[in-house]
Amino acid sequence: RGRGPIIVVPHHVFDLVSDLGFEDVVELDWWSSYRHAGVTVTHVPSRHWGARILKDSHRGYGGYVLRDHKHSLYHAGDTAYFAGFREIGRRLSPELALLPIGAYNPPQFRNVHTDPADATRAFLDLNARWMVPMHYGTFRLSHEPIDEPLQLLQHEAEAAGIQDRVVVMEEGVTQFF
Repeated sequence: RGRGPIIVVPHHVFDLVSDLGFEDVVELDWWSSYRHAGVTVTHVPSRHWGARILKDSHRGYGGYVLRDHKHSLYHAGDTAYFAGFREIGRRLSPELALLPIGAYNPPQFRNVHTDPADATRAFLDLNARWMVPMHYGTFRLSHEPIDEPLQLLQHEAEAAGIQDRVVVMEEGVTQFF
């Protein structure tokens, strides 16, 4: 292996990234891991699909848990709520969970995306220490108002008693956990 960047992708995605200049492309199935420079990357399930275009339906998809000797982070990727959050929490115990909260309206979008209530439930299932919401507020992905996901998440977090464990990132601001 060379000294160029390494990219870790779901299984059956190699051909989408192989011409982008990465020297090393590592494909992972769910629950498989790759370790490099003291960091273990584990590919975990999600509830979504692997298509990039209409004719392209057999691609991998999922989230990732990154872990070093001291910390762990879960990036859910695109996902709907599913029972797998409990298993991810049980098996990998992520401290920090990046969970999507947008693109849920119309309701059929919830087959592949979480709304703020789903994300709150997922966070509780994961038993993570911190939640960082993502997948909202940048541009319109669906029909909900662009500021609605964060407002609803704040309400859901208060109702669940976890408002002090939800950290909303601000552009250009460093956050330490």
